[in-house]
Amino acid sequence: MVQPHLIVLDLDGTLLTDQKTISPKTKETIALARQQGHQVMIATGRPFRASKHVYNELGLTTPIVNFNGAYVHNPSNKLFLPQHNPIELDTVKDIVESLQPYKLENIIAEVMDDMYLEKHDHNLLSVLGMGNPKITTGKIREQLKDSPTSMLLHTSEDEVAIIRGYLEETKAEVIDHRRWGDPYHVIELVRTGIHKAIGLDVVAKSMQIPRERIIAFGDEDNDLEMIEFAGTGVAMKNSIPELKNIANAVTLSNNEDGIAEFLIDRLKL
Repeated sequence: MVQPHLIVLDLDGTLLTDQKTISPKTKETIALARQQGHQVMIATGRPFRASKHVYNELGLTTPIVNFNGAYVHNPSNKLFLPQHNPIELDTVKDIVESLQPYKLENIIAEVMDDMYLEKHDHNLLSVLGMGNPKITTGKIREQLKDSPTSMLLHTSEDEVAIIRGYLEETKAEVIDHRRWGDPYHVIELVRTGIHKAIGLDVVAKSMQIPRERIIAFGDEDNDLEMIEFAGTGVAMKNSIPELKNIANAVTLSNNEDGIAEFLIDRLKL
């Protein structure tokens, strides 16, 4: 009998296929792992409103890591103390002010499930508007009254590296930043020191599961710390090279049941 493991799933590019669905085989395998005593949780950059349907589809009762670790809570257990680590409101206003000289198409701030957009953008909202957030449009510095969980800077492909370089040089003490994959050139900001491994550590301790019995799956640069933290960090075949370099194993892609194949083999399902 294999000892209980904590299985940690990133969503986009990992658990979800390119069609944003969970394949029947992967879903069956996750259910089987849970039946055999393993715990399964989600760790995603998405807000809860945009990951709730996956949480419910898998029938999970575990805590969930949202906003890349800035928000950790258990929707199924009110006794689990939520952890929210937003970016200080003054920091945000200072950053927005200091970015005036740069070419930004939009600035978005998310306070849990409320969204603030500098200007209305139908295309971006088709991605970010999942779960029907409350949306406020207008100058972020005037509209935003609470410290945001995360911030998004929408710019052109050429500007991404320039703005990230500027943030690295001047704001590294207060925020961490990552870039999104295509099709949108977006820089995501969270409070400094916040990443998925922080949330994962909190959850694993609450379940009393040691790091060596954590299996984490990911594909992007927001998974780096989590893959490094887990006893077994698994990169999908479609992962960025940096993630494959630090992972303990590489499995098949998100479209080829990579999670299922790895768990069947590793946990003897």
